Parts: sequence; C-alpha cells; structure tokens
Amino acid sequence: MTEPVIKIEQITKVYQMGEFQVHALRGVSLEVHPGEMLAIMGPSGSGKSTLMNVIGCLDQPTSGTYWLSGEEVGSLDDDQLADIRNRRIGFVFQTFNLLARTSALDNVALPLIYAGYPRVERLERAREALEAVGLGERLHHTPAELSGGQQQRVAIARALVNQPSIILADEPTGNLDSRSGREVMDILQKLNQERNITIVLVTHDQEIGRHTSRILHIYDGRISREEIIETPLIAALQPIPEDVPQEVLA
Repeated sequence: MTEPVIKIEQITKVYQMGEFQVHALRGVSLEVHPGEMLAIMGPSGSGKSTLMNVIGCLDQPTSGTYWLSGEEVGSLDDDQLADIRNRRIGFVFQTFNLLARTSALDNVALPLIYAGYPRVERLERAREALEAVGLGERLHHTPAELSGGQQQRVAIARALVNQPSIILADEPTGNLDSRSGREVMDILQKLNQERNITIVLVTHDQEIGRHTSRILHIYDGRISREEIIETPLIAALQPIPEDVPQEVLA
C-alpha cells in the first residue's frame, strides 16, 4: 500500500472558553491514502469540523502529530502553512463562501491571485475549472444569478483551480436539495476517480457518506468506529426525485 497522504496520531484540540475547557478532539489517529475518498460522520458537536480544520491546516492541534505527504505539519511556519492551503488543498464549504458581487469566473480565479499568476492565465485556468464542473456557460454570472447547486459547483471549481492533490469538503450538500446534492456528489466522485484527487468530506447524512469507500464515525471527540463501504453509491446512477419539475432540469 502507498504511504498515506494524511497521517495524524493522537491529535487533541482543547478550546479555552472562559474558565472552562472544551475538549473538541480527544486523541484522534487516522490515515488517508492517495486517491482515497472517505467521509467523516458524527452528530453536531462531535468534533468532525474541528478535525477537518486541523487536516486543512486551518487550525493547530493542542497536541499530537500530523504528517501531510510525509511532512510534519507542526514544524511549518505560517507562510508554509498558507502555501499548503493555497496550493495543495482545495476547500469546499457548506455556505459556498463566494463574493456576492463578483462573477463566477473571478470567484474561481481568486486563489490564483495569491499564488501570483498573471491575470490572463488566472482567467484561463478559472474558465477550465468552471467547464470541468459544467458551468462553462455561466462564467459571468454572479452568485445571485445562480442556483444553490450552481453556487456550490463554482465553489468546487475554485477548490480545483490550483490543481490540488486533496479536496476537503465540509457538508458540501448541506444547503442543497436532493437533486443538487446528487450533482455535487457526482462531480466529487469524478474528480476522485478521473483525476485521482484525494477527497475527505464531512457530512451528517448517512446516504452522502455511502458515496465514499470508507466512513469514520466520530463521537465526543473520538473516532468511535470505521465503516468500509464495499459498494459505494454512484451519484450519476441515482434516480432524480420525481417531484422536481422537468424544466428545472434543463
């Protein structure tokens, strides 16, 4: 088996809330291998989003060790961590996090500004990313002119534009109807299968979790069990809900 792209050992995270300590993570260990697609599931307050933030280098653990592609994250300075977040990891959030008055094209191109690419190349790569998620005809639409599912596809294109090896998706279907959620899962599965991008997603939805090959169940800051999905659901083969008007699908 290949070396893990993500390896964490005995990670803890403690938040100080006034006089009280909140133990969000309590000795979590896990490995994720290149090209894997897995889900982290748990109830609200279980620690799953905190774990995602640690994996994405958005938050530092209180204790424990984290290796990313064999490199110990704890030894990196702020600039190196920022570079990892911009170049090696793509992020997709439940709330899309798009700039409201900015076109889809410019929203997607934004990470390339920080990476120092010239404008012409930024826009070309952003266009290619939007075409990859089926929005080649929506380049100049603002978020208000797009459906929720289309906005999430813009967010996926933005995560994809720097050609990351890992995509972290925190409740990517949480704000979407079932049809749009299926479309988002179809895109994520194709990125995983066709581009070998490692995908880790947080979800509270058991059915969404079953689109992956492995589910880590987290409870009270600990991984309570691991579930292997022998036959993951294939989003492209799932039926379209009957109550969706056909004109919406056009």
